[in-house]
Amino acid sequence: MSKKPTAIPPGYHSITPYLFVNEATKAIEYYKKAFGAEEEMRMEMPGGKIGHAELKIGDSKIMLADEFPEMGARSPRTYGGSPVTIHLYVEDVDKTAQRAVNAGGKLKGKVENQFYGDRSGTLEDPFGHTWNISTHIEDLSDEEIRKRAAELFSKK
Repeated sequence: MSKKPTAIPPGYHSITPYLFVNEATKAIEYYKKAFGAEEEMRMEMPGGKIGHAELKIGDSKIMLADEFPEMGARSPRTYGGSPVTIHLYVEDVDKTAQRAVNAGGKLKGKVENQFYGDRSGTLEDPFGHTWNISTHIEDLSDEEIRKRAAELFSKK
């Protein structure tokens, strides 16, 4: 007798980003170099495009595929950018940012300590997706974060 499957499959979280990219094969290699991603599965379509792939980064997964404009699946390069930022927590944001840049990403601002208790930097990967990478360095209450934000933004 088979057991009833769970609503969320083992190894997944409630939210899993699904990225469309141009050149998915290159994107997979980039995410391996930049973020230490582990490739869990890849499904190639006739003609060589990637129809679906899954990567594990830290304790989470991302899914990705080549863009298929005829099916409404377009990459940030086709749109001219992405309105979405993917947030990634890592053990060492400085080292991760440097690896991501060395692999072909572009830092959009320096990595620095933030008022909300993270050390963070934002980068654009070679495929147009924006990543905010962070290491949590300080536990703060919501009240402390609001106070720091008010002080910071009143100076500007």
